[in-house]
Amino acid sequence: MHIDDVAPRRTRDFGDLTRAALSLVGAIIVMVFAVYMGGITSGVESDAHTAAQAINWLADIPASVLQQLATVLIVVMVSLQLLFAREWLTTVTAIASMLIGYLASWAVSTLLCGLGDRILALALISATTMLDSGLLPGIYAAMAAFLTTAGPRRIRSSVKWGWNILYATAALMVILSWHSVTGMLVSFVIGRALGMIIRFIVGTRNTGAWGKDLANVLRNIGLDVETLTRQQEPHSRVRALNVSLDDDLVEGSRIYDMRTAAGKRYVISVLDAQMHTAGYLKQLWSWLRFTGISIRRDRNVRDAVQHHFAMLLGLRSAGLPAMAPYGVADTEESAILVLDAHTGERPTNLNLLTYDDAIEYMRFLDVANRRGYTHRCITPDTLARMDGGIPVIAGWHNGDSGSAGTNIALDKVQLLALFAALIGVDDALAAAREVWGEETLLDIAPFLQKVAIPFPTRALESWDKQMLKTLQTRINAMADDEQNDAPEPVTLARFSWRSMLAMLLVIVAVVVVFTQLKPEEIIAALRNANPAMAAICLTFGVLSWMGSSLSLGALIEKNKRRPLGIFMSQVAGGFATVSMPAGVGPAFVNLQFLRKTGYRNTVATAIMSAVMAVYYLTYFALLILIGLFTGKHTLSGSIPTNTLVIALGAVGAVLAIAMMIPPLRHVVTQRFAPMAKRYFTQLVNVLNQPTELTVSIGGGALQNIATGLAFWAALLAFGVHMNPIETIFVFMLAYALGSAVPTPGGLGGVEAALTFAFVAVGVPQGVALSATLLHRVVFYWLRIPLGALAMKWLDRHDLI
Repeated sequence: MHIDDVAPRRTRDFGDLTRAALSLVGAIIVMVFAVYMGGITSGVESDAHTAAQAINWLADIPASVLQQLATVLIVVMVSLQLLFAREWLTTVTAIASMLIGYLASWAVSTLLCGLGDRILALALISATTMLDSGLLPGIYAAMAAFLTTAGPRRIRSSVKWGWNILYATAALMVILSWHSVTGMLVSFVIGRALGMIIRFIVGTRNTGAWGKDLANVLRNIGLDVETLTRQQEPHSRVRALNVSLDDDLVEGSRIYDMRTAAGKRYVISVLDAQMHTAGYLKQLWSWLRFTGISIRRDRNVRDAVQHHFAMLLGLRSAGLPAMAPYGVADTEESAILVLDAHTGERPTNLNLLTYDDAIEYMRFLDVANRRGYTHRCITPDTLARMDGGIPVIAGWHNGDSGSAGTNIALDKVQLLALFAALIGVDDALAAAREVWGEETLLDIAPFLQKVAIPFPTRALESWDKQMLKTLQTRINAMADDEQNDAPEPVTLARFSWRSMLAMLLVIVAVVVVFTQLKPEEIIAALRNANPAMAAICLTFGVLSWMGSSLSLGALIEKNKRRPLGIFMSQVAGGFATVSMPAGVGPAFVNLQFLRKTGYRNTVATAIMSAVMAVYYLTYFALLILIGLFTGKHTLSGSIPTNTLVIALGAVGAVLAIAMMIPPLRHVVTQRFAPMAKRYFTQLVNVLNQPTELTVSIGGGALQNIATGLAFWAALLAFGVHMNPIETIFVFMLAYALGSAVPTPGGLGGVEAALTFAFVAVGVPQGVALSATLLHRVVFYWLRIPLGALAMKWLDRHDLI
């Protein structure tokens, strides 16, 4: 038996850096708890002190004696095992780490005590520490760094017992009030982070299967090794990914050529646990980056290799050419995949790809997708050929079976974009149209997004930033004239402008609630209100939701009309109002709801615009009718009659000047004019439905009247009787003025306008303010939690 393999003495494990980062995050969390949740920390310490009554006799022993005893025992025990194992470098490194741990504890203590605000230092102080360089108990930082560098504990029993002794010492110190919980934990995580960083820099002893050990493992699965030679030539590697087609592009693997005693040749792919962390972190990042997409997360090498083995078997059972796996084997630190060397893959020349090649690759993917197999990351390096030049897609270790439609669409989008960059948009679309069909292309068009395309594809010299937009435009042109509107892009990225906007809205809502809410005034108003009339005010609030639901639902097609979903969307509009000016929030929710209901952008915008037009039409029609028939002109002098004319004139002037500039005129006529034409056509079609429009107007009238009558009920709750018609008129006029303030939901402006308006018509100021607050509780503050629940319901039912 001839073996050509030399195991490296030390390996750098990226898992050490990950654990170091987690330790630092842990330190920050502990400090936050200590400063802002001191009650919890003190409660934990109090419970620990109560449990200490059984060991009060230990309090007579000096704290320094226990610390020195534990330190000496740990250092001697671990060092002896390292020296007997001839781990000279590890021994020196561990002792150096211990000294660095003491220095780090001293440095952090000095830094915290030197700050002008000592709130952090006071949160860490204990009975045996002071506000100086000894603020943090250095034993934990030093011993944690020492044991971490000497580890891992799974391969050294002395390290395992060292950690147990350190944990027991820490528990005793906290129970006997010698150290604080926060000080002990912060010192621990500092030492742990330092140990991990030092261990990564120096490296850890290689624990994988190499040389004769690897041959012995292969013998367990029926392979009598004659020669085993590790591939050392870098030319067989794809530099961008540090992978090789010899084992189907497994990242971080080491590859061997093997010949058995019977003369058969195999490729041996070995994936070590110490090298798998980087691949696992990459999977985790993809999982965090995408939303609504299934991503594999193989926590250990055994799962990763066995899954790859199953994927290759599945592809071959589907009749596709793929590397033939012989079997898998594993040890505690390595997983091994054995492949038939006669079914190897080799790179394809990307510069010589043709239309016919695109057809073959797309057929390969289509067959795999039809059997539920998806690749998840199609890049230029995955385009390969078998012996004889047969085109294949390689690199299925991150793929999966039983895949959902979203993953299948992403596979097709990635391959289509790749060939668009390699052979041109026209040929790529023609090939996809021939293999997949127009219907499939229309289905995957919403997935043509930058986030869906892997970086190696976008790094090609032939890649164009406008390529995805060009592909989407060409695909949308295949649709019927009635459906010539671009479909709404599917949400793929978890961190997108839309998600950031949603997060911003939540932050704004929280800020508004906690800065503008005056609980003492609201509580006083609610306490003095008549409960029955307050309940009637709330009933009118529900009626206003029903009116807005009727106004929207009447313009939705019967086959797409979901009454409960429509009602919940109107409730959810109350939550959006908290973060947006009055009227904008509900319109935003309506637009998103219509898109999820099945309407394309233009039609959804037209319906939403029609609903807004109906609302404001009924609003101002009611104002005019009530004003004419009651003779009321209250606050008419406060209305800026010239403002609207001036604003319209300014907008017209800006448009005229823009049209005088040729580039801007070209953009408007070529890009925006067709969109505006389609929009107004759809708007006219929506409004050209007399029955539906009448019902919608009735709903808008119900919404406005119910909102006004709610204020009438609020006045009755404080004993003030007004004509309900006049109340509606004054309320609507004041509300229109207050809503013009560009604050979330007209906050501040609405309250001031309503109070001023009703004081002007004879309502006592205290009553006007109380009635306004009661009305705003029902129509603003109460709608925040109800709207949030409705938003969650809509999201769970995929309606927003």
